[in-house]
Amino acid sequence: MEYTPYSPDMAYSDFGHPVFDCDFHLYEGPDAFTRYLPSAYKGLVRLAEIDGRTKMIIRGKVSDYIPNPTFQVVAEPGSAAEYFSGRNTEGKSYREIVRPMRAIPEFTDRDARLALMDRMHIQSICNFPTLASLIEVNFMDDPVGTQVLVHAFNEWLFDEWGFNYQNRIFTTPIMNLADAEGAVKELEWALERGAKTVLVRPGPVAGFRGPKSPFLPDSDPFWAAVQDAGIPVMLHASDSGYQKFANEWSGADREMRPFEQDVFATVSQSHRPIMDTVFSAVCHGMLSRFPGVRLGSIENGGVWMNRVVEDLVDGYGKMPHLFAEHPLDVLKRSLYVAPYWEEPLQPLIDTVGLDHILFNSDWPHPEGLADPVEYAVFARDEVGLPEGDVARIMGGNMHELMGV
Repeated sequence: MEYTPYSPDMAYSDFGHPVFDCDFHLYEGPDAFTRYLPSAYKGLVRLAEIDGRTKMIIRGKVSDYIPNPTFQVVAEPGSAAEYFSGRNTEGKSYREIVRPMRAIPEFTDRDARLALMDRMHIQSICNFPTLASLIEVNFMDDPVGTQVLVHAFNEWLFDEWGFNYQNRIFTTPIMNLADAEGAVKELEWALERGAKTVLVRPGPVAGFRGPKSPFLPDSDPFWAAVQDAGIPVMLHASDSGYQKFANEWSGADREMRPFEQDVFATVSQSHRPIMDTVFSAVCHGMLSRFPGVRLGSIENGGVWMNRVVEDLVDGYGKMPHLFAEHPLDVLKRSLYVAPYWEEPLQPLIDTVGLDHILFNSDWPHPEGLADPVEYAVFARDEVGLPEGDVARIMGGNMHELMGV
């Protein structure tokens, strides 16, 4: 698939069918973590000037997770596509390829975003934070504090974007399952404000006796509430805490930096969080205890699905008595996957089925698509899918999943 460079006045593709992009992003404002932060937590998460540059400070430590956390200058949408396409024949670094630009209102304002969606011929989007994953990974020893910080951020998110803006922009409040009672309270708060989906980080959550899976029976009250609400839960790629494993192999001590590429960390860890998350949801039985729960894997790619299927089938073949039901039945019922644009599509269709594949562009992040709807042309003309199948991937599946 060829990629289209971004330009402010570009002519966007028109597929001619309703498009629902399940992965757009917002850029947070400077007070996103502090506007509603209780006084007892003041200073734990803040911005500060360090050597003439604004940096995010987490528990007194400078974070370089995002080089410019004010987002005044950002990477141009789609400008890293060449880096991930296999066409970087000159071996340029990520920084050499990515082009900077001044931020525009479409990154931070919901009305400007709606106007952009009209120009892009996109009917609806799921809208995710960019910087918010710093909360959970840095407070794994503090389950109470994690939920306080998450709620403060969700309050800001609702102020600025709402959770259902004109039935087209579905911004995702974060749910943290460190404590089930707190998670249910947060879910109810979000649902009262119109949330049609929520975000759960792929990975363990803080626990009172150490990290734990969010799918263990002690989290069942939350998943029961999700099932009753009939909304999907989005497992969007995040800082899931797996950098520590790459550090151990590399003899390093660094935080995850999504805009700096470490080949070992990328190859060894990029798919582990979502794979382990899916393994836990199946093997710990949550998806069987609550068969109405639907999970969307967003910005995790799809090439890992074959490995998950192989490992689950192998485990079931050896120990079927330890599974509540066949794991493939669980996956085909409960899991929806959004592949990366540069991945082969047909193998994923063969694995999870056409009806469980979602379209995502990751706009406006640099590794995504500058012109999201051009993916439809790729699926139709290069993969050879019939028009009706392409329409399902580009929007039909997501409209059904969201119930809108």
